[in-house]
Amino acid sequence: MNPYFIGFAIPFLASLLFTKRKGEKKRGVPVDVGGEPGYAIRNHKFERPVETHWEGVSTLAELFEQSCEQYVYMPLLGTRKLISREMEAARDGRSFEKLHLGQYEWKSYADAFKTVCNFSSGLVRIGHQRDERVAIFADTQAEWQIALQACFRQSITVVTIYSSLGEGALCHSLNETEVTTVICGRKELKKLVDISGQLDTVKHVIYVNEEGVSSEVSLAQKCTSWRVESFEEVERLGLETPVEAKLPLPSDTAVIMYTSGSTGMPKGVMMSHRNVLAVVSAVMTIVPALGKKDVYLAYLPLAHILELAAETVMSAVGASIGYGSPLTLTDTSNKIKKGTQGDASALKPTLMTAVPAILDRVRDGVRKNVDAKGGAAKKLFDIAYSRRLAAINGSWFGAWGLEKHLWDMLVFQKVRAILGGRIRFILSGGAPLSGDTQRFINICLGAPIGQGYGLTETCAGGTFSEYDDNSVGRVGAPLPCSYIKLIDWAEGGYLTNDSPMPRGEIVIGGPNVTKGYFKNEAKTNEVYKDDERGMRWFYSGDIGRLHPDGCLEIIDRKKDIVKLQHGEYVSLGKVEAALSVCPYVDNIMIHADPFHNYCVALVVVAHSELKSWASQQGITYSDVSDLCEKQETVKEVLQCLAKAAKQARLEKFEIPAKVKLVPEPWTPESGLVTAALKLKREAIKKAYEDDLAALYS
Repeated sequence: MNPYFIGFAIPFLASLLFTKRKGEKKRGVPVDVGGEPGYAIRNHKFERPVETHWEGVSTLAELFEQSCEQYVYMPLLGTRKLISREMEAARDGRSFEKLHLGQYEWKSYADAFKTVCNFSSGLVRIGHQRDERVAIFADTQAEWQIALQACFRQSITVVTIYSSLGEGALCHSLNETEVTTVICGRKELKKLVDISGQLDTVKHVIYVNEEGVSSEVSLAQKCTSWRVESFEEVERLGLETPVEAKLPLPSDTAVIMYTSGSTGMPKGVMMSHRNVLAVVSAVMTIVPALGKKDVYLAYLPLAHILELAAETVMSAVGASIGYGSPLTLTDTSNKIKKGTQGDASALKPTLMTAVPAILDRVRDGVRKNVDAKGGAAKKLFDIAYSRRLAAINGSWFGAWGLEKHLWDMLVFQKVRAILGGRIRFILSGGAPLSGDTQRFINICLGAPIGQGYGLTETCAGGTFSEYDDNSVGRVGAPLPCSYIKLIDWAEGGYLTNDSPMPRGEIVIGGPNVTKGYFKNEAKTNEVYKDDERGMRWFYSGDIGRLHPDGCLEIIDRKKDIVKLQHGEYVSLGKVEAALSVCPYVDNIMIHADPFHNYCVALVVVAHSELKSWASQQGITYSDVSDLCEKQETVKEVLQCLAKAAKQARLEKFEIPAKVKLVPEPWTPESGLVTAALKLKREAIKKAYEDDLAALYS
């Protein structure tokens, strides 16, 4: 059968029969608010901000207990057992660890609650006082969630710390909050021992029992005065001598969450139970049909509010949470032994969260595989994708109805198997997702992407795109717990009376806006304000504009704007987002020196794309570092960036005039990006100080 016939005749008839176009609806509506003058909107369904979705529930501890009573025998926490660990040699002589993981083993809601109660009692039995703080310094796993809920049952405030945090930031976070008990994994225990002499208040360390941890435990017992116990031992102590729960109040601080520190030492954001519950309640009203049939893949850092809030929503509705990691996510992930299943294949999730960097990698991985196959397979994929893209863009002549199902079976079903084949919704947060990636994921995975906008300071609450909103480049209407207000930023040229849309700094108000920064009153007073009506507002520093239907679009950031020598303003983040679509770019940082009239770029190269180009050109090189130094390579990347800039309609002064190609990836471990993969500009500038100077010489 001729694919071009399928691509034209059938969709035309099917679209007429089975589809209709929806008119635009109001998703956010104007609202009268107090505080600084501006343009404010609310969610169209709720006149007042939502605080709780459940009658009689006002804290996270109450919410978890209610769920465990309601979904007693349903599976809650799933973990994969390690079958084997082996080292695999690469062609260049380096060795890489590969894991063979088993199927998921589950702990029911009832069993999880028992473990939480036992661990909670165990904390008291080892001598932890209720007015002292516990830090969780570990990778995302079932024990993380159990420890969190256990602390809540004794009104203990939890300090969350990224497992990738450097020594200086780690010392700062633990000492500032005067933590006395740390719960950690094996590699985190080693970090703690290394800085033990700099920690002022730590008395107890509880480690998660995993392969190889015994050597770190012995070292900790030998080199420190800490009481070191295993997670299971603390749980056993609590089982033998239970302690009555002391549940928190809504206003009590549930979590002090340390930011990833993209602009210096991390700040501890104080979140009350009321704050987090408001966001969880709001999400319940946005994502349809959440329930006990859902399976959620948890792999982002629980020290990030996006993941913590998402898992809280999952346990609230009776869903199952299966734990994984970014390095074991798919069958082809770096740490998965060839021929064995990644987390998504084993779990077959229906829901997941993601940050743009991860979705970009999924997109690039699919495109790379399609290009590698070439021939008829690539041609068929390109036809299917273009037909579905036309439909998503609103064309009557795109692939709808029967033709859509045909392409799903012939082409996209194989792509969807990468993430288990059952994904029905993806929540993207952390930064705006590019329109190209959003459309690609939507088409290839068959799942809508709910784009959210929020900050640690607002418990990830702000805006959220509704299930039926297929628009790209926007982050949705206000969540039901939040008001969104734009205020003038005259210096940057963004005003609320701009035409055709109001523009300005984004200010978020509502019960989800947190208390402030721990022991940092000056910074708190700078960005938090209470109005005359009792509403608390957070000044984000992000610049947005509001569309006629009440949806927000992020267009700039105050801190990312640099004024060049001749007076032109360059928005670094905007340019980086536009140029990141270049296939040679794995990561990019734009740098603009105010004393020059042009900007430059540091580009972390995508190895496979660059090697493929070099092979086609007949260029010989010893390794990727050598390839990055060649003038023809630099010229090729600059041309690719210029092409992407033209497509994004960037001004000439926004296009980098010179570029330095970087062969080594920027990772949280290197200290050049945060755990959420955001650029740490100052750290990068310091690391590449000489290279940046050379680009301006």
